[in-house]
Amino acid sequence: MLKSMLTRRNAMLCAAAFATIAGLAGPAAAITPDEIKAKGKLVVGIQGDNPPWGFVTSAGKQDGLDADIATLYAKELGVPVEFVPLEVNNRIPALTTGRVDVLFATMAMLPDRAKAVQFSKPYVANAIVLIGPKSMSIKTNEDMANLTIAVAKGAAQDTQVTKNAPSTATIRRYDGDAPSVQALASGQVQALGGNIFYMDRVEKARPGEFENKLEFQKLYNGACTRLGEKEINASINAFVDKIKANGELKKVYDKWMKVPVPEFPASLENIPFTVN
Repeated sequence: MLKSMLTRRNAMLCAAAFATIAGLAGPAAAITPDEIKAKGKLVVGIQGDNPPWGFVTSAGKQDGLDADIATLYAKELGVPVEFVPLEVNNRIPALTTGRVDVLFATMAMLPDRAKAVQFSKPYVANAIVLIGPKSMSIKTNEDMANLTIAVAKGAAQDTQVTKNAPSTATIRRYDGDAPSVQALASGQVQALGGNIFYMDRVEKARPGEFENKLEFQKLYNGACTRLGEKEINASINAFVDKIKANGELKKVYDKWMKVPVPEFPASLENIPFTVN
C-alpha cells in the first residue's frame, strides 16, 4: 500500500515538473512598444553568419543590412538594441518563446511562416537562386538531375531546391548559410541553393569558377513579431513606411545592396502585414 502511494506521488510530482517545464517553453506573453521602452532595450533576433543581411565582424560587432534596420527601429523607440545571433532553424522558436522581441533576420515572407509569426510590411527584396560551375550547363530544372546540391536546412532555398530539383538530385542540408557555402567552396557538392548575395561569398572563396544558374523565386523580407501582437506590428509598419519615405531605407540599400530600392507590393497572398 505504502509502495503504491509513493509510486502515485512520484508520478504526480513528475507530471507537475513536466507541466512546469512545458509552460516555460511555451508561447511568450505579448509585448508592446511601451513595454520595450520600459525595460530599456529592444532584443532583436538576427542572423550571425549571413552577409550582407546579418553577420558578426572580426571585432565581435553585429553588422549588416538587418542590423542597420533594427538599429534604426530601436532609435525610433528611443532604446538601445541588443542583438541575439540565430541559426536559420532557431529564428522562429527564439521569437515565439520570448527569447527575442522581434526578428530582423532575413525572414522571407512565406505563407507557411505567416501561420507561425506576424510579418510586417516588406522592407527588402531578395531572390532564391541556384549557383553552379561556369563550366556546367544548367539552364532548366531538369539540368539539376544527378547533381549534389547544398542548402541551408529549413531556409527558403531548401524549399525551392526540394520543390524544383528532379528526384535523382542529391540535396545535402546544412545547419546554416555559412556551412552550405563552405560545402560548395570545398568541393563537397556541385551546386548551391542560396539567395542573390551568396555569389559574393562564393566568388571570394573560389574566384571566377561559379555563377548564378537558375532563379526559383522572388521574395520579400519583413520583420517578424508574435501572432496577435497588434501594437508592435503597427509600430514596425509605421517605422517601415517612415524609412521608405525619408530616405533612410535608401541609405541602407546603397550601403549593402548597391541597387535601387524596389517597389514593394501592397499585399502578398496569404501573408497579412497587419494584425486583424
